[in-house]
Amino acid sequence: MSFLSATLSRVKPSPTIAVTNKARELKAAGRDVIGLGAGEPDFDTPQSIKDAAVRAIAEGKTKYTAVDGIPELKQAICEKFKRDNDLDYTPAQVTVNSGGKQTLYNALTATLNPGDEVIIPAPYWVSYPDMVLLAGGTPVAVEASLETNFKLTPEQLEAAITDKTKWFIFNSPSNPTGAGYSRSELKALTDVLLRHPHVWVMTDDMYEHLAYDGFEFATPAQVEPALYDRTLTCNGVSKAYAMTGWRIGYAAGPEPLIAAMRKVQSQSTSNPCSVSQYAALEALTGPQDFLAANNEIFVRRRNLVVSMLSEIDGLTCPVPEGAFYVYPSIAGLIGKTTPAGTKIVDDESFATALLEEADVAVVFGAAFGLSPNFRVSYATSDEALKEACTRIQRFCASLR
Repeated sequence: MSFLSATLSRVKPSPTIAVTNKARELKAAGRDVIGLGAGEPDFDTPQSIKDAAVRAIAEGKTKYTAVDGIPELKQAICEKFKRDNDLDYTPAQVTVNSGGKQTLYNALTATLNPGDEVIIPAPYWVSYPDMVLLAGGTPVAVEASLETNFKLTPEQLEAAITDKTKWFIFNSPSNPTGAGYSRSELKALTDVLLRHPHVWVMTDDMYEHLAYDGFEFATPAQVEPALYDRTLTCNGVSKAYAMTGWRIGYAAGPEPLIAAMRKVQSQSTSNPCSVSQYAALEALTGPQDFLAANNEIFVRRRNLVVSMLSEIDGLTCPVPEGAFYVYPSIAGLIGKTTPAGTKIVDDESFATALLEEADVAVVFGAAFGLSPNFRVSYATSDEALKEACTRIQRFCASLR
């Protein structure tokens, strides 16, 4: 339609949401589809957090709040950053938003000018490049290969930086791969950034608490304090606290940047949901014991999925350090044909055939900027995962 913005033509809808919606449609039509596309825990929000929300409603805390967060929540976020990351922030350096996606979008909208470049390691969360495009910038994807466990090398980062680079977006543990950067790997990247003072760092630490096998999470400003004044450290309660639908993300950074992000939010959505803010306050200040218990379940599920997928000839499945995804390569299956006659020419045709012929929904790797792979979310029941992986095994074994 000609009256739509030209900018919109450069942006595509979220492929992960599209896969989830397609799986729902097929289920509604009576198909026994197992959806492994959604990036959200199947756990319920902890009871203490739900109770805090009910109390907030009963106490009438349902009015507008300050544009970017109630003071109590901002203070709790400061205490969280000190406790977990040894980072010192004041409430004036904190913003609270309607989900982590809005946090990133506000920052990009507040800072990007035409021609500004944003370095994004691939594979990446599907929304990063499109948010950069919507904000008027130019996404620069840099491919991290299976050989480096999907982690960007310092040499790659150095080579990608130009005089137009404004941001480096950093996500660990990663969506879609689950790969986590060790402190030494992160320090190697921050050493590069120190040599380029015009480049700012935007972290996406949403999977911070979902770390396994002794992997120790670290964030850039923590590893390299000299980057503190040009780092926006972003996080939220969606994943670890099973609060995806509550829509609360947050970040801390330099005051002028936070003020600019507040201005964007004041003229777009205004404050995040008041009730969700009080729920998030309880999440950050209340009991944390369920985090370890949930992680034990995630490790069990991860091991199940990696074990079953690794039995498939032509498929390579690395063991992730965190999050709740695996990102197998199907390089050994390219060129084969399904029983229904579909030729596997890339990861999109693989994922489409897997859904149509085996009733398993996954997200194809091209959506995340690196092929030939697909993403499996293991944030669902052991039974569903076992059945889904059995179907994937049968499907792959049927290829000729």
